[in-house]
Amino acid sequence: MSEQTPHRDQAATEPTNPEGPQPEPLRFFGTTWVEHDGGYGLRRAAVAVGSLAAAAAGGFLLRFAYQGLTLAEVGGFVGILVVVMFAVCSAIAFRKTWEGFTRRPADPAREDALRSLKLIGFVGSLLAYFLRSLTEAPGEKLLRSEYEAARAAYEKRRATRTGNPAARGTKANRPRKGRR
Repeated sequence: MSEQTPHRDQAATEPTNPEGPQPEPLRFFGTTWVEHDGGYGLRRAAVAVGSLAAAAAGGFLLRFAYQGLTLAEVGGFVGILVVVMFAVCSAIAFRKTWEGFTRRPADPAREDALRSLKLIGFVGSLLAYFLRSLTEAPGEKLLRSEYEAARAAYEKRRATRTGNPAARGTKANRPRKGRR
């Protein structure tokens, strides 16, 4: 018995080729957002609680950093500058994260340039994630609209194909319309 038989787990994990477009997985949700199954509600609650807890932890971290600046006696101007910088970066990160849930970026290079700014304003991104997870999986609306459009286009293409193309005759063999 030199042949190796596939394990049951291998057969279950091998990708199948279903027809039509497939939904894009979401972070923390996979493809459970399509049918709202597989613990979708529990995952949404976990994402909401996790993002809010991470935002609170980030706020405490920023507070300790500010206290470090105060202990170092760097001056009031620097302290105000740091607070304003984090507030502005958080606001921009919130806005960009929120926009990312509803539409694809028009200029991916610009989004890459804003990555460091969004990293500094991580509290804003976490808050956007929290607020969006209260109503849906973050990014679900965008992916659902893209998936439904792709499914509709696929069904339209599929409906226009009728019969067996191999059974069709060539142009010379087809009867002409309108002439007898």
